[in-house]
Amino acid sequence: MARTFGLHIWASEKPFYDGECESLVIPSVDGKYGIMAGHSDLITAIVPGELKFTVPGKSPQIAAVSEGIMKIENNNVLVLVETIERPEEIDANRAAAAAEAAKEAMMQKLSRREYYTARLTLARAMSRLQVKNRGNRGSEDTER
Repeated sequence: MARTFGLHIWASEKPFYDGECESLVIPSVDGKYGIMAGHSDLITAIVPGELKFTVPGKSPQIAAVSEGIMKIENNNVLVLVETIERPEEIDANRAAAAAEAAKEAMMQKLSRREYYTARLTLARAMSRLQVKNRGNRGSEDTER
């Protein structure tokens, strides 16, 4: 039997997942960060990107996350993010429009704060599109 750890993923508006997990990969400020059972205690920031986790007996699941924080303590992982979406929940047209708007905003003469806000919006939109595209490929692969 695979070693597992407790995983609790919460978005600001709802719980996303609460149960056992075999592995977790989060997007962090230092790149992708992998977690398995027995990981040392840690707190780290999450940046917009793809979160991937494996539940015992199931294939890996992916989701697009926005900024947040992750805490590992006593073989339990708590992920708190502003938003999280499964591939089937993502509206690709809306995400593409948000990416274009953010690119245009970044080209304008903005304050430093406005520039960083636009950059964060662009990163979130791009990660949503990436997760949506990967999710579509995954469902095509399982249909074959």
